Amino acid sequence: MKASEVLSDLKRRFPNEPEYLQAVEEVITTIEDEYNKHPEFERYNLIERLCIPDRIFSFRISWVDDKGNVQNNMGYRIQHNNAIGPYKGGIRFHSSVNQSILKFLAFEQTFKNSLTTLPMGGGKGGSDFNPKGKSDMEVMRFCQAFLAELWRHIGPDTDVPAGDIGVGGREVGYMFGMYKKMAREHTGTFTGKGLEFGGSLVRPEATGYGNVYFLLNMLATRGIDIKGKKVAISGSGNVATYTAKKLLSLGAKVVTMSDSNGTIYVPEGISEEQLEYIFKLKNIYRGRIKEFAEEYGCEYFDGERPWKVKCDIAMPSATQNELDGDDARMLLENGVIAVSEGANMPSTPEAVHQFLAAKILYAPGKAANAGGVSVSGLEMSQNSEKISWSAEEVDAKLQSIMKNIHEQCVKYGIQEDGTVNYVKGANVAGFMKVAKAMMAQGII
Repeated sequence: MKASEVLSDLKRRFPNEPEYLQAVEEVITTIEDEYNKHPEFERYNLIERLCIPDRIFSFRISWVDDKGNVQNNMGYRIQHNNAIGPYKGGIRFHSSVNQSILKFLAFEQTFKNSLTTLPMGGGKGGSDFNPKGKSDMEVMRFCQAFLAELWRHIGPDTDVPAGDIGVGGREVGYMFGMYKKMAREHTGTFTGKGLEFGGSLVRPEATGYGNVYFLLNMLATRGIDIKGKKVAISGSGNVATYTAKKLLSLGAKVVTMSDSNGTIYVPEGISEEQLEYIFKLKNIYRGRIKEFAEEYGCEYFDGERPWKVKCDIAMPSATQNELDGDDARMLLENGVIAVSEGANMPSTPEAVHQFLAAKILYAPGKAANAGGVSVSGLEMSQNSEKISWSAEEVDAKLQSIMKNIHEQCVKYGIQEDGTVNYVKGANVAGFMKVAKAMMAQGII
């Protein structure tokens, strides 16, 4: 397999899908050497079968707003690969959603889920519907219309969706309620559900906590203590806030958080009280991060991302391609020692190249943010057994999973000079499990 030839063919076939092609290139260029050690993979054309989704559903969603006007959005579900388990991946509601973005997310999800060692395949879905500014009733009507189209294609042993950007507990609850009505069954078809109807403790915190646990494992390889370190976080949603919460509990200083309008900068570190204000601002009042700056009188960078401030650790936790080459140069010049991704593919290829060349600790999202889907997998297990584990049990399992993912990355990513290329390690480890499962199951 020549990665350049595979990529050239995919570019010819899918020319208008840049995010998908970016994700594929990042993976196949790092697994090329390992792939070519297995000539049986090439005989079965495994790489092409792994890059192209099993199937894609797309559909129109018509719903009625509070003024009685009929609105139309597009909906999608990408079922990428189920070699190691049911399709598993979130649903994203955001105006930027298109087929390319969801194909990239489903592709990434396949390897992320493989790394967890839990029996989950990869999938992703969503809509260009934007819940911001919508009433609860409008969100409910949209979620019900979305599920009216999707419900036949999902199920506890077929495809298990969850939340993502724009889809939190409220949206998952509305979609699960509609699925339950349409399918006439109460099964663990969604994860991220409310605790009252099958959800798991620690699921809201899992992506943020898991990212911190992975970071701690990385820092330990160089004998670095997290206490007192200044951390720049992007985003102010679920992942960012729980990342910040865990960091504060460990004695780190969170100096930035952001949203799509700008960044707050608190050089001495955000306090627990201030973090609680941010949580309420974003989850209850659905406000903007600028309101925090007005409330506490801190510095606010209008329309800017956090990466220009001096910090020891950067944790991009907002969205894809939010950290570019210029941002990476600025972080490195300011002495950053580690970057751990809470979002999916938040660093551009140029930024990743710079982090790897500088040999800092750099964790790609498919490894560092796998905590969320890991606890989703644990939620599926609890639903299957009709039991509920304590928060301590779930958190202990999450820490164990993140440690195991780190060990896999080290196994496949260790370099001659003793440093670890976590990008290569994560890609090869995730790929090998899926590849072996596909080979065992034949050409289907």
